Amino acid sequence: MNAQESLLQYFKDGTLSDCTTAEICRVLKIPRREQDRLAGLLDSLCDSGELFRTKAGRYGTPGQLGLIRGTVSGNERGFAFLIPEDRTTCPDDFFIPRKNLHGALHGDTVWAERVYGRSDDEAEVVKIISRGYERIVGTFYKDNRSGWLRPDERKYSEDIYIPLSDCFRIPDGVKAVAKITDYPRGKAPGGIIEEVLGDADDFFAEELSLIRSFNLREEFPDGIEREAERQARRSIRSEIGKRKDLRELLIVTIDGEDTRDIDDAVSLERTEDGYFLGVHIADVSHYVAYRSSLDREAFTRGTSVYFPDCVLPMLPRALSNGACSLNEKEDRLTLSCLMQLDKKGGVKDAEIAETVIRSAHRMTYTQVQNILDGDEKTASEFSDVKDMVLLFAELTKLLKARREKRGGINLDVRETKIMLDADGEIVIPERSHLFSHEIIEQFMVLANETVAEYMHALEMPFVYRIHEKPDEEKAAALREFAGNLGLKARFDPKDVKPYEYQKLLKSAESLPVSSVLNRVLRRSMQKARYSPVNTGHFGLASRCYCHFTSPIRRYPDLCIHRIIKEVLHGKGAEAERAYGEFVNEAAVQSSECERRAAEAEREVDALYETMYMSERIGKQYEAVISGVTDFGLFAELPNSIEGFIPIESLPGIFTFIPEHFLLKGEKESWVLGERVLVEVDSVDFGQRRTRFTLLGRTPR
Repeated sequence: MNAQESLLQYFKDGTLSDCTTAEICRVLKIPRREQDRLAGLLDSLCDSGELFRTKAGRYGTPGQLGLIRGTVSGNERGFAFLIPEDRTTCPDDFFIPRKNLHGALHGDTVWAERVYGRSDDEAEVVKIISRGYERIVGTFYKDNRSGWLRPDERKYSEDIYIPLSDCFRIPDGVKAVAKITDYPRGKAPGGIIEEVLGDADDFFAEELSLIRSFNLREEFPDGIEREAERQARRSIRSEIGKRKDLRELLIVTIDGEDTRDIDDAVSLERTEDGYFLGVHIADVSHYVAYRSSLDREAFTRGTSVYFPDCVLPMLPRALSNGACSLNEKEDRLTLSCLMQLDKKGGVKDAEIAETVIRSAHRMTYTQVQNILDGDEKTASEFSDVKDMVLLFAELTKLLKARREKRGGINLDVRETKIMLDADGEIVIPERSHLFSHEIIEQFMVLANETVAEYMHALEMPFVYRIHEKPDEEKAAALREFAGNLGLKARFDPKDVKPYEYQKLLKSAESLPVSSVLNRVLRRSMQKARYSPVNTGHFGLASRCYCHFTSPIRRYPDLCIHRIIKEVLHGKGAEAERAYGEFVNEAAVQSSECERRAAEAEREVDALYETMYMSERIGKQYEAVISGVTDFGLFAELPNSIEGFIPIESLPGIFTFIPEHFLLKGEKESWVLGERVLVEVDSVDFGQRRTRFTLLGRTPR
């Protein structure tokens, strides 16, 4: 052990905890002539982050000094907040004045210490652990001496300095991406312009700016594209003989009209004891080997991302739209979950197998619904599968009833569907949920559960899809809110059960408050995520769940396909060695990629919605109050577009009562779920927000 390691050990065992230099010398009996060397060792340990020095000159480890590790959340006015990583010991955020940031910027991970002064919730950054942004998107401008990039992210309060020699040909006012190259002390971050996206007032440049701000890319590196094309050209002839051949089985795919990456197919037969259901999933793992360049790229992307005018796929199109897509009347390699169900829809037996299939038809939800609705023309077009489609509906009703009996929560989640027509015009229709959507939903959920339970029983490394029970505080707020609506909500917020939420929803099903209860209940629940540890899925009332059915567009599905195949080949021990630690890494990465993709999709959708509403200023619509805050109301149109009604535009003085989702006025009050009449007042492209004027309540 060298001198530096020995010194650090004294701190770790508490001998030197919270000591000054003089106290360290006294405890260790260091002579005066050695004190300069001690100072060098202390400086080195501080530089590495092993030790810290307080303003009072005391040294210690982060824990000994009470330092807080967290992320900086900036503000355009220059100050910031510290979001602690450990919410157990630090449940609240801390305010960081500009003078206490010491060069830290929005998104940075830092060590900070509490500052006790005017308030107890103030902190000061003592060390920047890592920077939050390597690249940032914004608007470029320049003066006679230099160029600057003003970030679109308003919380990033510093403009990026660009040397004039690197940007003299770039015109003012364009959207661009800057790579941050240095952080000079006391000065603005420095960088270079990597990509010019287009004029700042160009709609598609704005969309591309949003995509880049989430570090998303449309293009794959050339080497990845070439490898995907090489894999896609591989013949499957020699592989077919090693698999269960299901090409004679009547199998179809059911997707949206615009779907290109078809990764699931279904088959169903009536049996003497019930049903034989097959869910057949594209075997992407045959083409994308573990740790290969294709796999590393898929891991980095984590998921496909869907925008109104394009898709950023997880895998190159040679695979996602080609060799892996279960195209009509083409032989395809699959991993199938084959389930024997009883007459009530319960799984009696199941087999997971490597298979080869040939889809008879590429069907759409609309076509399936037409058959179910008795449309003779569609039934004639798909005469060979008409009876199977009717059997789909029969089994789906049984599965829905079983799930409801178990306590599965059926939330009415309405999402805005944004499309571009043939002329490039934005179209946002009112959403309609077809029963044909439920067929695929129920079949996929059942396959996901069956696969998860099988692998859980084997105690193999795995990536589960978990949904934890609601936070106690939010569940208590929901119970109080439901009680104020006149509904019975007698569940224990500390241990709420799925069937109790379901029972509450059903009690309001035929009442005017149904939609508002649905919204509040949805907000009370936690977000689902990926985990190597199975803790169940609250929303589905499922003891064990995974994502098995979409390996073309989700990395966890691809990951578990590989583990399943190792088990099928009798290589469980090898799978444990290969994936034992990796499943945790995959779960964390996939959860983060999913969150980022959802945020990017939401922001781009908001941009399209703003553009759509900019052409409807002055028009009146019926809407529902979808949000109540202390600064105004949000109202949602039938096509799910949401607009904002500022509190200052409402006549009178209001008090916000959050537990009742209510703005209480002297004469009129407004509550979540009320039906109102609004007029489109204006749009703000910077905030991607539409402003409404509230005209009054709609007649019942």
